Amino acid sequence: MSSETPPHDTLQRPHARAPADVLAALGSGAQGLDSDEVVRRLAAVGPNRLPEPSKESVLKRFFKHFNDVLIYVLLGAAAITATLGHWIDTGVILGVVVINAIIGFIQEGKAEEALEGIRRMLSLRADVCRDAQWSSIDADGLVPGDIVRLRSGARVPADLRLIDATNLRIEESALTGESVPADKTTEAVAADAGVGDRLGMAYSGTLVAAGRGVGVVVATGTDTELGRINRMIAEVETLQTPLTRQMAQFSKLLSVVIVALAVLMLAIGVFLHDQPLAEVFLAAIGFAVAAIPEGLPAILTITLALGVQRMAHRNAITRKLTAVETLGSVTVICSDKTGTLTKNEMTARHVVTRGGLFDVSGTGYRPEGEITLGGESANLEHHGHLHAVIEVAAVANDTHIAEEGGQWRVTGEPTEGALRTLAEKAGFDAAAHTRHASIPFESANKFMATLNTGPCGRRRILLKGAPDRLLDRCHHELGADGAQAPLDRGFWEAQIETLSAEGLRVLAAASREVQKSKDELHLEDLHEDMVFLGLIGIIDPPRPEAIEAIRSCHEAGIRVKMITGDHAGTARAIGIEMGLGSADALKVVSGAEIEAASDDELQQIAQDCDIFARTSPEHKLRLVKALQARGEVVAMTGDGVNDAPALKRADVGVAMGIKGTEATKEAAEIVLADDNFSTIERAVEEGRTIYDNLRKAILFILPTNGAQGFVMLAAVVLGLTLPLTPVQILWVNMVVAVTLALALAFEPAEPGVMQRPPRKPGAPIMDRVMLLRVGFVSLLIGGATILSFEYSLAQGMELHAARTMAVNTLVVAQAWYLFNSRFINASSLALERMFTNPGAIVSVGLLGVLQLGFVYLPFMNTWFGTTPLPASHWLPPMAIGVLVFLIIEGEKAVLRARAR
Repeated sequence: MSSETPPHDTLQRPHARAPADVLAALGSGAQGLDSDEVVRRLAAVGPNRLPEPSKESVLKRFFKHFNDVLIYVLLGAAAITATLGHWIDTGVILGVVVINAIIGFIQEGKAEEALEGIRRMLSLRADVCRDAQWSSIDADGLVPGDIVRLRSGARVPADLRLIDATNLRIEESALTGESVPADKTTEAVAADAGVGDRLGMAYSGTLVAAGRGVGVVVATGTDTELGRINRMIAEVETLQTPLTRQMAQFSKLLSVVIVALAVLMLAIGVFLHDQPLAEVFLAAIGFAVAAIPEGLPAILTITLALGVQRMAHRNAITRKLTAVETLGSVTVICSDKTGTLTKNEMTARHVVTRGGLFDVSGTGYRPEGEITLGGESANLEHHGHLHAVIEVAAVANDTHIAEEGGQWRVTGEPTEGALRTLAEKAGFDAAAHTRHASIPFESANKFMATLNTGPCGRRRILLKGAPDRLLDRCHHELGADGAQAPLDRGFWEAQIETLSAEGLRVLAAASREVQKSKDELHLEDLHEDMVFLGLIGIIDPPRPEAIEAIRSCHEAGIRVKMITGDHAGTARAIGIEMGLGSADALKVVSGAEIEAASDDELQQIAQDCDIFARTSPEHKLRLVKALQARGEVVAMTGDGVNDAPALKRADVGVAMGIKGTEATKEAAEIVLADDNFSTIERAVEEGRTIYDNLRKAILFILPTNGAQGFVMLAAVVLGLTLPLTPVQILWVNMVVAVTLALALAFEPAEPGVMQRPPRKPGAPIMDRVMLLRVGFVSLLIGGATILSFEYSLAQGMELHAARTMAVNTLVVAQAWYLFNSRFINASSLALERMFTNPGAIVSVGLLGVLQLGFVYLPFMNTWFGTTPLPASHWLPPMAIGVLVFLIIEGEKAVLRARAR
């Protein structure tokens, strides 16, 4: 069919228009477009594919790891030391910087591939009618107005307005979060209907679960629903993590302080002591080298990398180093429901007959569990009314379940899979029934019927489907005594309402005996008097471990919010079961309410409510932004394409590794290998531990540099001989960072780490107590080093020997201070705590070996200007180290007493 090409972007809300109106608006018809028209439209709208994302070059990805203020300071120090000819200093500093960049480059790996993941969802081929002929073409050649045929198992190649649908069901969970395939019709719906409620639409990238249909293409490429999400992902701004923000602020402050003190030192030396400018300048450079914590970026990276490794062993794959620490600081976790908090495996939970309400244990498609009545095990032999319902569920069923690789999988409809599993739990054998005819499920009828002969030789019609449709066809019901009785419709409607209020999907079962000669089945046969047997309540059940994980998150001061595309009733029932609120107080906010709310109103709604239903990708993104605007650190979990924009925007995105789409995994920072929400709770614990260890490392490293800087500053201010040379300072920085500071990365979690509230998002990485301790320890160790140096000179030691004594004093005092730093506030004197981190003992031993080499190896004496010392000269540094340890423990005890 040829026509004027309509503007492809003017067809608004096709789901709200009749198929004939859509065809007319697109200038198409049942015969499809003609070839010339296709060529014109393809030139106008472009191919049906998503654009390639711009990718960063390898060099850009590598060098962006140098974009940090502290790294700039280090590079400046390296340049100055190179200018002064101190090549060892230069090499070590550059080595630290390059290693830091390499680790970051490797860990973050490939560039963002969220858009590529979405493109892989698009169909490769499509059945299209052109020039009144059906043919198979590449899907990227589709244009608006094309007539496309859909079949079971096919992926929808573009956004379609359905013009014909026969038993058509489409799996849309990646877009909508719905746990079961959506029934499709050709009916128009309200203009403001959400994606999940647009019965007459089939969206690009979704999967045809059953039936067949024909639709007209209304959008291709970037104009599709999938393309819209693609644009959202591309436009979403990724926020800095709390750690990167804090480290950036800390680095800037530290840089300013170091430069200011170096200038002050230069001025004092020149103007106060009238020292030569060149000599004072070298001393100022030595001070800068001493004060810059060269090892801090490496320790930061290594601590995070170790956390990443530990998380991998706990089924959480981290794509970005800082993500684990960020997860440890979250105040809100926004979680998708289907497949994240729930198993995404439909499960029969209740069976209602006139004999009572039967409970069914076990979850998912694994046929393990039992059926109970009033807490007592119920078997089919003693409960004929239960047997009758189970028989219909098992026999009028075309789905199979089987174990594959330790996982039970369903082949066919998820709901029928739940019924098949129910029959297996009941021990029902469907193989003894012979099927003669069937009426398949159709959206218009909402039921399925089969004609079967059972093991007793009776021929019967078995009917299952929507309760209201079956009640209309029944005049009798099966009583508790097994005899037929008049139908009590009021009773069954009350039971249906009760089950629905629990968020259950309710199916009904009915049957009727027929003559043995009957071998065909027609709709008319179902209009006669069927016997109502009972109801089955089905739900996508919560993960038991997720319930416990949510409880732990609440204890840790973290709010958990469910954001789902599912219906409000289902979301509310699951939310109550998950422990997100009580039945009388839990409020569910719909996508329509989110749509109508202003940004300010949504901030309040997001803060007050914990369950959001029938949400779209835009709603999820707005909710994340609203929470962040309130100062929350937000983690977002999900598995569908509809979750990807919100995952990218969140402070940390967490994707499901098994059932998650590629787009979701690539938009996230953390991927859960086991799709288990409880893994997130363990990751939060790991993140808090990592943050604690980072603070301990900073609390340990800064006094090292502070003590060295104080030594240099005091020497210039007081007009003393420099106790340390720049190369000796760098030696201390290097060995202490590589050995002692690294040991702190292996510290186990502090007691009660998940019982304390999250740290405030704007809180500095160093609080007042830490700052005071850094200053106190710097003065303590620095002062001890100066006294050791001056005392050695007074005892007649040569300059090299006195400086060697000063270095030993500095290093040994730092080794003792390591044990203070393992616990920021708690006492380190308790014997049981001394051995909780064997790495600390090993690192001290390694430091001892390195320091012995520093003192006694001839080439080390040459490089670093040291000299061998008698064994007795190690006693004063050891005594000073013990004294430093005890003084700091006393300071901690005073602070604990004040806190009490």
